[in-house]
Amino acid sequence: DPDMPFVPSIPEDQFILVEEGDPTVIPCRTSDPNAKVTLVNSLDKSVYALYDTKQGFIGNFPAGSYTCKTMVKGVEFKSDEFLIYIIRATSQLPVEIEALKTVYKTGETIVVTCVVFDNEVVNLQWNYPGKVKEKGLIKLDDIKVPSQKLVYTLTIPEASVKDTGDYECTARHATKEVKENKKVVITVHDKGFVHLEPQFSPLEAVNLHEVKNFVVDVQ
Repeated sequence: DPDMPFVPSIPEDQFILVEEGDPTVIPCRTSDPNAKVTLVNSLDKSVYALYDTKQGFIGNFPAGSYTCKTMVKGVEFKSDEFLIYIIRATSQLPVEIEALKTVYKTGETIVVTCVVFDNEVVNLQWNYPGKVKEKGLIKLDDIKVPSQKLVYTLTIPEASVKDTGDYECTARHATKEVKENKKVVITVHDKGFVHLEPQFSPLEAVNLHEVKNFVVDVQ
């Protein structure tokens, strides 16, 4: 198609996530397999890379903006802009789930955190009893120093007995088919309680000068 030498790209193809050191493809394909295509960066400088008419430019590219150019009958055409993001990621997906406490009473605020280590971009989903009602508030802290750490915090205000159950986070790798799942069980009581269990009788005898201990277990 001389009026559209570049095959239109979908928005998802224009944002390219690449792990450090990995090759990638800038998918600007032409409708004419014999077209001569040039790749340029954000400074409009040519970038050398292998071109495959069925895929696009293949190589190790620094992060930044890239555009493809071609000529049709003396007229220059430009492709859509492609943005490459370099991410830090390990092939493994270390995940930990943390809860300051696992037993609450009605009206308290439940706080659970899910921490992903050594990966900058992941898809993380929560499953918990109040999810259908979207009761939870989710916050993300991206910590870079001293090491890469994504901290997802789930907060359930005004907890009720119905919030008792499994709190589960599932992390999926940004570029690999890797996922990790962690779970903690939270219990919410209608009201607080104290259980006492004395380890002695209602009446105890003690001899003169004898030292005797009286033990009470408190839960």
